[in-house]
Amino acid sequence: MTIAEWCVFATLMLYLLTIIAAKGAGGRAFDNAKPRDPDFYRDPIRARALAAHQNGIEAFPFFAAAVLLAEFRLGPQRLIDELAVLFVIVRIAYVFTYLGNRPTLRSILWTLGFAINVAIFFMPALRHYLPT
Repeated sequence: MTIAEWCVFATLMLYLLTIIAAKGAGGRAFDNAKPRDPDFYRDPIRARALAAHQNGIEAFPFFAAAVLLAEFRLGPQRLIDELAVLFVIVRIAYVFTYLGNRPTLRSILWTLGFAINVAIFFMPALRHYLPT
């Protein structure tokens, strides 16, 4: 497996761990019989953790598709790997800014992550102009 493919898995785990941590930190307040109980998410940090989790779910398909397309269409693997690692780093920072209630920085990181995905996605079309 390539580094980029491992990053796809890491991105999946990140959005799962985001909500698992919030539920675990909730202690007895979290009722697994009602995992979507809106009362549990009235706490601001839990609400932000849920929102970061949901955004991770939204960001995941484009990232996974971009990586797989770039690899299948023979984009430069080293560059795909580097951008995929950068995406994971940006997503980790994004989660922390979401939990830390830093909306401006969070929006900047979201935009950067999206730009990384676009770069990975279009890499096969530009491969003749990129270093190998």
